[in-house]
Amino acid sequence: MSLFRDDGIVLRTQKLGEADRIITLLTRAHGRVRAVARGVRRTKSKFGARLEPFSHVDVQFFARGSELIGRGLPLCTQAETIAPYGRHIVGEYGRYTAGTAMLETAERFTDHEGEPNVQQYLLLVGGLRTLANGERAPGLVLDAFLLRSLAMGGYAPSFEDCAKCGLPGPNRFFSIAAGGVICGDCRVPGSVVPSPEALRLLGALLTGDWPAAEAAESRHVREGSGLVSAYLHWHLERGLRSLRFVEKG
Repeated sequence: MSLFRDDGIVLRTQKLGEADRIITLLTRAHGRVRAVARGVRRTKSKFGARLEPFSHVDVQFFARGSELIGRGLPLCTQAETIAPYGRHIVGEYGRYTAGTAMLETAERFTDHEGEPNVQQYLLLVGGLRTLANGERAPGLVLDAFLLRSLAMGGYAPSFEDCAKCGLPGPNRFFSIAAGGVICGDCRVPGSVVPSPEALRLLGALLTGDWPAAEAAESRHVREGSGLVSAYLHWHLERGLRSLRFVEKG
């Protein structure tokens, strides 16, 4: 038997029995963890309020030896709030839908339970903090998060140099299958020609150039979001359910 402790973000919850829940968290040291939280659906449970999606929590788990190697689920025995991001996210539709897509993306990019993914964890914490602060447009925060998640997963798109031959940009054509912008010589069937402004916007979001990103016009923001969504769907092989509800531009 073993106790272990970690801090993490609650990604989602599922009902279990009459009063329990299965909590899925992305943790700093243990990657994605699924655990049973007993009694948290009871009206008087203060414990349960800390284990809602978007919450940043310090959690203690109890596991038997077999559960540590992947059979069964550990118990969540204690949780302390680090930051209640959900308090500032769930009441505003744009923030809520963007945040939900971020949680789903983080779960999809951490397929294997128990494997640490500190970069994805830190990216999610930073993204939710920015979203909760309300200082930046939710759609831009989401697109920046999606692009950086793709980059950390090994799918970084190119928005300037040719993704196939490396020809310095700017380049006109964009191919999801090729990995971003491509030159005229490398153009493949199905390539599109985005506006230069949309490509500059996406490059700024990927590198964290917020002044440039926030100067973009709404039409270019919508165009860029469409490219990000298509690129993400291609590499995940199936779409995110939550993206259909996100406000565009």
